[in-house]
Amino acid sequence: MQAVVALLMIAILFSLLKAMMHMGQGDRDSRMVKALSARIVLSMALFGLLYLSQHFGWMHAHTAR
Repeated sequence: MQAVVALLMIAILFSLLKAMMHMGQGDRDSRMVKALSARIVLSMALFGLLYLSQHFGWMHAHTAR
């Protein structure tokens, strides 16, 4: 499960960097919008996966002591 979370985080960062690359080149068209939309979808999927993992006991949160 931790590997899936790590892969999703890497995919989110890759999508953000891709959007920044398009913005830096002055290409503020559909490619940048698609990259940012993909980042939003991946972030929502990560949040949902973390929620379900906590709910079903697949992962446990660390507690601060």
